[in-house]
Amino acid sequence: MAVIIGDTCINCGACIDECPVEAIVDEDDNPTGEETYYVYGNKCVECVGHHDEPACATACPTEGCITWDAVGESPAHREDIPESMRGIGKSIVD
Repeated sequence: MAVIIGDTCINCGACIDECPVEAIVDEDDNPTGEETYYVYGNKCVECVGHHDEPACATACPTEGCITWDAVGESPAHREDIPESMRGIGKSIVD
């Protein structure tokens, strides 16, 4: 994974529109069957090479909905985010 969309997601679509690599799908295409949006970890590049911070989190109107997740199979990730900040549910943007 790279970033994760939490259960506070209101399914507004703002994150999907902003993702430069189309790593986010809506609840209809969520492979887990949950009714929230989903980030494909093998596609998410945490906007490295595209934006200064993940565009999905910047666009999201729900505070704390998008958080850092463990570095996975994605082709790129932010080197400045330590493992201690990943997976703890801390919001990406303030």
